[in-house]
Amino acid sequence: MSDRHFDELATRFAEKIYGGAKGAIRLAVLQADLAEALPDRPLRVLDVGAGLGHMSLWLAQRGHQVTLAEPAEPMLEGARQRFAEAGQSATLIQAPWQELLGQLQEPFDLVLCHAVLEWLAEPAAILPVLHQLTAKDGWLSLAFYNKDALIYRNLLKGHFRKLRKEHFAGEKQSLTPQQPVDPRELATQLAAYWQVESRSGVRVFHDYMPQQFQAKAELIDLLEMELAHRRHPSFEGLGRYLHWICRPR
Repeated sequence: MSDRHFDELATRFAEKIYGGAKGAIRLAVLQADLAEALPDRPLRVLDVGAGLGHMSLWLAQRGHQVTLAEPAEPMLEGARQRFAEAGQSATLIQAPWQELLGQLQEPFDLVLCHAVLEWLAEPAAILPVLHQLTAKDGWLSLAFYNKDALIYRNLLKGHFRKLRKEHFAGEKQSLTPQQPVDPRELATQLAAYWQVESRSGVRVFHDYMPQQFQAKAELIDLLEMELAHRRHPSFEGLGRYLHWICRPR
């Protein structure tokens, strides 16, 4: 297994993730969490695996100095266009995470690593690199595809044979990640480097709704309810993605 990049799937990725309620909910939860956690001053921000730059653009519009690192050229080009259309500036680096320590000289106040771990051959290997890229008094915003949510969805669908085989990886051309992340394993791996300060679920109920109810729901109501329940002790762990904000040890 090798790290998965998105050269051939960039357009489909953009349309599928950010073209509807799923992407809107994801951005709303991440933005709400960061707005609560970050100080009201300009920060130096690094977005590792920045994709199309949605979160980086939001941070740039709030006055932060952002650097986007993304290995897939089509994704980085999409981010470049998005920033240009918004009249915002950023530093863009086409590089995988393994090359960042050799290219970046100073640590950052805030490091984003969203929807990256689940596409890596060895997810735990990036954690010490993220630690070195983050200032001692900085923050890590870590969002990852939740294995528990995938198991629960398969239980609801009655896919018991798949669960017995523990076949969780997506197919080669699928947008289901190749290594859904077990949050308990990740917490153990993080412990040497990070203190997790807040936890939120991203789409704690939307993806479980029957399609006829999804179709009837207004986006404004979905956003309100997802934000209201993202940290509920019974629902947070059901998020399709989990968002953890961490401080370096």
